[in-house]
Order: sequence, then C-alpha cells, then structure tokens
Amino acid sequence: MTSYATLRAFALCVVALLTWAGEAQAGGSKADYARAAAMPQRVRGKVRNERLRETWLDDHTLVYRRESAGGTWRFMLVDAKNGDAREAFDHAKVAAGLAKVLGAKQDADRLGVRFLAREKRMLLLQAGARVVAVDPKTHAVKERPAASVPELGLAPSGATRSHGGGGDTALLFVNRSKQAVDLVWLDHGGGAKTYATLQPGKTHRQQTFPGHAWRVQAADGTVWGSYTAERSLRVVYITGKTEEPVKESGKKPSGRRPSDSPDGRYRASIREHNVVLEDRKSGKQVVLSEDGTAADTYRGRWSWSPDSRYLVAVQEEPAQSRRVHVVNSVPRDQFQPRLRSFNYLKPGDRIARPRPRVFDVKKRERVEIADDLYAKPWAIGRFVWSADGKRFLFHYNERGHQTVRFVELDPRKRKARALIEETSDTFVDYSQKTWLHAVPGSQDWLWMSERSGWNHLYRIDGKSGRATPVTQGSWLVRRVLDVDDESQELTFEAMGVVPEQDPYHVHVGRVGFDGGEVTWLTDGDGTHALEYSPDRTYYVDTWSRVDLAPVHALRRTRDGSLVRELERADWSALLEEEWQPTQRFHAKGRDGRTDIWGVIHLPSDFDPKKRYPVIESIYAGPHGHFVPKRFRAWSGAKAMAELGFVVVQIDGMGTNWRSKAFHDVCWQNLGDSGFPDRIAWMRAAAKTRPWMDLERVGIYGGSAGGQSALRALLAHGDFYDVAVADCGCHDNRMDKIWWNEAWMGWPIGPHYAEQSNITQAHRLTGKLLLIVGEVDRNVDPASTYKVVDALIRADKDFDLLVIPGQGHGAAGTPYGRRRQADFFVRHLLGVEPRH
Repeated sequence: MTSYATLRAFALCVVALLTWAGEAQAGGSKADYARAAAMPQRVRGKVRNERLRETWLDDHTLVYRRESAGGTWRFMLVDAKNGDAREAFDHAKVAAGLAKVLGAKQDADRLGVRFLAREKRMLLLQAGARVVAVDPKTHAVKERPAASVPELGLAPSGATRSHGGGGDTALLFVNRSKQAVDLVWLDHGGGAKTYATLQPGKTHRQQTFPGHAWRVQAADGTVWGSYTAERSLRVVYITGKTEEPVKESGKKPSGRRPSDSPDGRYRASIREHNVVLEDRKSGKQVVLSEDGTAADTYRGRWSWSPDSRYLVAVQEEPAQSRRVHVVNSVPRDQFQPRLRSFNYLKPGDRIARPRPRVFDVKKRERVEIADDLYAKPWAIGRFVWSADGKRFLFHYNERGHQTVRFVELDPRKRKARALIEETSDTFVDYSQKTWLHAVPGSQDWLWMSERSGWNHLYRIDGKSGRATPVTQGSWLVRRVLDVDDESQELTFEAMGVVPEQDPYHVHVGRVGFDGGEVTWLTDGDGTHALEYSPDRTYYVDTWSRVDLAPVHALRRTRDGSLVRELERADWSALLEEEWQPTQRFHAKGRDGRTDIWGVIHLPSDFDPKKRYPVIESIYAGPHGHFVPKRFRAWSGAKAMAELGFVVVQIDGMGTNWRSKAFHDVCWQNLGDSGFPDRIAWMRAAAKTRPWMDLERVGIYGGSAGGQSALRALLAHGDFYDVAVADCGCHDNRMDKIWWNEAWMGWPIGPHYAEQSNITQAHRLTGKLLLIVGEVDRNVDPASTYKVVDALIRADKDFDLLVIPGQGHGAAGTPYGRRRQADFFVRHLLGVEPRH
C-alpha cells in the first residue's frame, strides 16, 4: 500500500514540474533575488518619524527631530508642563552659525546635530566631534571645548577587548592627574597596542570606532580604567585614580573587599581548601574549617553579617570535566587546521555542588546547620542578611528546576527554613521569571511567581512567609522596570492585560508594594516602550505593531494621562515601493479553545490571484516567544518571501509568556515544538487566503529552530515537504546542560531519546538540508553529525552543508542564506535559482 507521504511527495513533484513548464507561478528568478537584495536599501528611511531621537534637556523640556517629506527635518522643543511645542531654534540662523564654526556649508533642513543638555540659557549641540553652544534668543553659535561639558563624560566599562566597528567616532582624553599615562587600544582579541602617551594637564583626541575598547594605564603598568567608545564624541577624564566600572545599580563597588569584615578587623581567605581568618591588626591567623578537601573545597564567596560576628563561605564539590573538541579547518592566521577544545557540560553530567557554611567568628567554629533544604543545588545565589542582621538568606534553585527556595539560616538557633518556596510538577522557569527585592524598613520581600498559573508579583511576610498578591489576574508580569522604595511603588511590563488585543503586546503599569489597583501608563493597541524624563515625572510612550508604524505620545507618570501626541510615523513612501505590510492572524490551537498568534509576510510583488508555497520560519525555544510584535520595515522573513513565497511565523504552545499551562506543553516534550497548533493555524489562515498553497510547505530554523525544522519532516511529513535545519540541537543529551535540563528535566530519562531527532531519523520524508558550522561553540556540531550518521544508516537521502571555520548560526552567513533560499526555490517552486 502506498503511504500518504509518498503520494504527497509525488504530487509535489508533479506540481513542481507543472510550475516549471508554465508562467503562472513566478518566483526564484534572477530578478527576484536582485529585488530581495535591493529591498533593504529601498525601504531604508522610508518611514518618517519612525524614531524621534528624543533628548530630555531637563525634567520637563523635551527636544526631538520631526521629519518631513523629502528627507528633511526640524528640531522641536516641547514643554511637558503645558504641552506647548515649537521649533527649538531658527534653523537657518543656526545653520549659518555652524557653517562659520565648522568651516563647511550646513543645510538648515538637515542639520546633523544632536542635543546634549541645556545649561542656563544655552543649548549645547554636538556636530560630529565638535561641541557648539547656541543662544536660543540670538541664535549665535560658539564652539565650546568638549572637555568642559560634563554631559560628555564617559564612565569606565571594564572592557577587555574591542567589539563592533563601523562609522567613525572619537574619544577625548583629558589628563587631570599629575603623571603621564599611556592610551592603549585593545583589539578584538584582547591584544594591547599603545597609541599615545598623554602628559599631565594635556588633552588628546583619538579617532576610533564605536565599540572599540581603550585602556588608560600609568607608566608602571597600573590600569586606571578601560572605556568603550560610543557612536558620538565622549570625554574620558583621567584623575590619577583607578576608575571602577559602574554597575547596573548606578553605584560604584564599595572599596571594602568582600573578604573583609564590616568592622575592618578581619580578612578571610582560602588556604589548602579551608577557610582562614586573619586578624588584620595583629596578623594572627586561625583556621576556621577542617573539612575542606580537593573533592569538597571552600570557595571565596564571602558574606559577612553586619556586626562582623558571622562569616558565610561556600563549600563546593567540583563539577566533572567535559571537553568538546572541534577542528577549525581554515584558521585565518595559519594554513594548517587548528584543534579547539572548551568546557561544555551536557545534561546528566555531574555539576558543582555548592552549599553555604556559616562560621561563628567569636567562637572560631563552624555553625552546624542541617542542609536538607539545599542539598541538591543547581545554583545558589543572592546572598543577603536580614534587615536586623540576625539571619542569612540565599536563593536556592534545586537541580531539575522543580523546586526553588529562598532559604533563611539562623546561626543563633542553628536552624534553616524555607522562607519562600516554589514547586512545580513540571518546571519553575528560573531563567526568565526570577525576581526578588527587599522591602526597606521591614523584613518583607517582593517576589515573582507563577503559583496562580500566571506570572505575578507577591509580597512575602519576612516572619511568617505568607504571600500577598501585588498583581493578579489572567495576565502576566513580563519584568520589573523600576522600584521606588520611597513611594513604595514599582513599575513593570505586563502582557495579556487587554483581552481584545494580541496577548504578547507589552503594556506598562505601576502598583504599590501592597498591591491594589494598577495605574496603567500605556494606551493603544500595540506593544509599548517608555523613555522617562530625568526626574521620571513625564515619559514618551512609543508603541507600534507589525502592521502599524510607531506612534509617539508624551504622558504624565502620575496617572498615565496624555500631555500630547508628538508624532505618528508615516509609511506612505514605503507603500510606494510596492512594499507589503506584515499581516497579523490568530486562530484556535490544538485544543480548540486557546488562541495562537502569528504573522504572515508577502512578497512585494504579491498577486492574490496566484498561489504561493508557504514557508514557516520557526523558533520554538521555551525561554521566550519569537513572533515579532514591533514594527519593522524589513526582516529576514520578508527577504525569504521576496523570492516568491508566503512566509509565516507562529508562537505555538510550549513557548513562553502566556499562562503556565500554555508553557508547560514543552515539559519533557521539546519535539512537540507546538506543531499541532502551527498546522491548525496555517490551515485556518489558508481558508480565507486562497493564495496560500498548503500542498507546498517548507520550514527553516536555527539552533532550537533547527531541531524543530528537522522534526517537522520526521513527525509531520504529511504536512511539511521541505526543511532547512541549521546548527540544530537535535538530541537534547548533546546540547548545553542549562537550557536542556530547564525544559527536559533531570535525571535523564527515556523521554530524552523519545524526543531525539537522531532516534527518529528513520522517519524522514521530504527534502532536507542540514547546515552546520564546524566550530560551533553554542551547540556541539556532533549533534548534527549524529543525525547525519542516523540518516545514512536509515538509507535516507538528504543534503548536508558544513561551513568551515564558521560558528553558531552558519545559515546566517551570506553563503548560508543563499544556499537556504536556493533549496526552497528548487524544491517548492520547482525551478533553478536565479533562472
């Protein structure tokens, strides 16, 4: 009996032959490839006011660039207090003044400046690597030394190498120290090259590129700071002191070493695997632990109690060693191949086992506390002492990711308790939904949890552990943006808050630490992002959809009320390029109840009277959702569509940022990839779109998307016909440990083999192209090679492209993209590429 898959493959060949012979179906021609290559440039800059390039001059004064037809623009000044808007200055007079200062003609309708700040009654503008001051009344323009503009100061980044490049910029080094310093460029590999020596009191302008790293060091080699160049001129002030990188909190690290006690009396260290305490005044040393060995050593992760009575150190059994070896056949610095090896733990491997140990410094002994609550760690972290300084707390994620605790150790009572505990029969999404904040003036904590079935925030009583919802409902908190301890309020991103909208649209709300009614700061059917004034009294809300160009509105933070709409982006010039807007669509998933959301991309020369093969661009990794929501004029999916395809992107069940039940579909089930939802979605879309030809369906993806792309042919060969799988993690036992154990669980069970593309390789139908980079450090290339071996053993036909010297995402290289496109043109359109 002939199988359905065989008949479908035969039908596909017939369709391809008919297509080749006729002219009714266009696509894949030399002109199509040329148009796809040219479109990014054709659509560039065709959406007016897509971005405002706004700058807050003070707490209530905003300036932005208003674009007009013909590629011109003017700078607008807005007073947020009353909503008044006007041109920031007389553009003609400022252009004339700039021409005199810069020695080159300036176009008043295209001034290449950006605002820096407003100081007294002067506007500061930056034009290239020059700074000028403009008097708003007389419009007189005067150059101002960049070194005298504090706003241009560049904070140290701590960079150890350069990255990026492209586009000139400059760093102005100002030596305010009393000794000469060397200015050292750090290349992309971390190599150092001295470019200049700067004497005391002197300045040096260094041309460079955005992302390039520069180090300031004294003659004796002492490093005073490392800096990363930005897209515009910045100033490095050299003071003669070592400048530490500014952390995310905006505060520089404390000068006290973590190993030093708060009272300054003691310093802890590790010697021969044990904890040693030194009296810094007398120099006397005492060994606090005796059980440290090479197999269970103490580590220098210190946490002192505020009164210096107790010291916490970490005792850790080391992880096993697993090395992955790859060969770079074409290293650029030598002719012969080079072997590369790197550490790479995989699911089931023995991981490190860290446990906190508390020492009583006064008694010179370890405080014995049973570690049952934290005996099987995946990781421990967030070390902190309670507000009263009596108890040590830490975050504990148990291996297998089904239990997460915030554990409290009381050294006086020699007891441990779980102040907060999250458990799940599937998984706790620790990598995406962990958030914790201490409530000042109390023992309480703010905590993120999916215990209700939706990701929300809770206030945890620090004494009883009782949880009170801060947010609640059939929607979720995406992330916390800001915490105001003084007003006891927090601002957060949320999704799914408007039932009539796409549930992935991001909105922003504010709520008190005790919960209550949420003040929503966003309005409009789209996904939102906010840019605040310096004192956070006002903000610009920019929102868009894939089928709606951005809208920019100025609003008040206190209640989200509208001050004024600033601009609505205009895409009329884009439509004149025969550009096709992305279509949104949703349909019911496998259960007949849950809405599945996706988008549809069409070629710019789309003809509704024709029928187009459908290609799905897939990424089903459970750590996120992947269908675009913001407006973009161009994307890789559109480039593929331009060759004569309809390209779709869908978020099926098992992906993130819906309900917990929606997410749980992925549990020990990564091979599912949401395919029942994706297929139902495409069939529903095709019912009202006769130009979608579901008799010719392709799919492509990379990494987890590569795993899914191959899986489509193995498990759903009755629907998918052609697949390109790039750098796929085809067997979750072969891939990195953290990502795979997060969703597939631990210990390793038979479900790992059941979900493996290697195990299922014998089920291949349709046309398959496997792509892999030979030096991939993200996904072990052997994952692809094992699939190749299984396919050969099963006597299956397929194509394989190994790109020498290439890492992860080989299909994203120019050659990889071309080969991927060619494969679909040949096997879905039935023509030779660029015919």
